[in-house]
Amino acid sequence: MSALEIVAVIVSFLGIWLTAARRMLCWPINLLACALYFKLFLDVRLYADMVLQALFGIAILYGWIVWARGKEDSGAVMVEPLRPVPAALALAAGAIGAVTIGWGTSHYTDAALPWIDSALSSFSLVAQYWTARRHRASWLLWIAVDIVYVGMFVVKGLMLTAGLYAAMIVLAVLGYRSWRSAQQV
Repeated sequence: MSALEIVAVIVSFLGIWLTAARRMLCWPINLLACALYFKLFLDVRLYADMVLQALFGIAILYGWIVWARGKEDSGAVMVEPLRPVPAALALAAGAIGAVTIGWGTSHYTDAALPWIDSALSSFSLVAQYWTARRHRASWLLWIAVDIVYVGMFVVKGLMLTAGLYAAMIVLAVLGYRSWRSAQQV
């Protein structure tokens, strides 16, 4: 456990909590969390997750813009339904990304856990995109991904980060419940 990991955990927890609460402040906080985890994942050779943080940075800027435009008159961020065909296409893209990234990192890097790291990174991008698009289903995918992340971080000895991801599972459940009650049908 390093000082970097401690700060990254605190900032990440705050960012996810603000996202679940549908607060615009989540975006700059989550951007800072990405930068901190980029460095941490570089240090422990989880390269797919390191690159994921850079891609999350781009997705965060996108989400910030989408959320700013998707507010109700009260200022609350609107939740949008996710239709079956776009959901299936996004999950297929996640699977293709997992295989592509996994193959590349297993053949061309010294990645510690190339296949699982790549799959989690790819499906995290799908979940992040769904979050940016304000789909409550994003929380269900985050729950699934975070469960596996907990195990990966335990294996890598990142116990504090594993604890963060366990807490993020709880936050995702709360986020799903909150967004379900707010979703416009």
